Amino acid sequence: MSKTIHVAVGVIEDAHGRIFISRRHQQQHQGGKWEFPGGKVEPGESVHQALCRELQEECNITVQDCAPLTVIEHQYDDKRVRLDVWWVQRFTGEAKQLEGQEWRWVEKHQLDAFQFPDANRAIIERILMTAQNYQ
Repeated sequence: MSKTIHVAVGVIEDAHGRIFISRRHQQQHQGGKWEFPGGKVEPGESVHQALCRELQEECNITVQDCAPLTVIEHQYDDKRVRLDVWWVQRFTGEAKQLEGQEWRWVEKHQLDAFQFPDANRAIIERILMTAQNYQ
């Protein structure tokens, strides 16, 4: 059985209610698909610390306020991931993709139009469910 890769994931929402997504580089696992930004939790690092570090390095933002959204465990053919997903609703800095990936702000109801890795489907379902509860 493969080792589980623990990943901190940020669902970044702007003041207009849009969600920040970026496209994975072709050479990456699940390359060419869209994703919510984040990265591996390093040894000795809390999930919150990993989230803040990754979003600063990857998206040029400093997290000011976030809350746990969901935890997803998913087995791909070649690896197992544990996605620790946080909702980021307050941040400073201008969000952009610093690693050369294509990126965009998307309305929540448009997320289904983009191809995401299978593990991300549950994140999208949670976002849409949460959005419906606040309408």
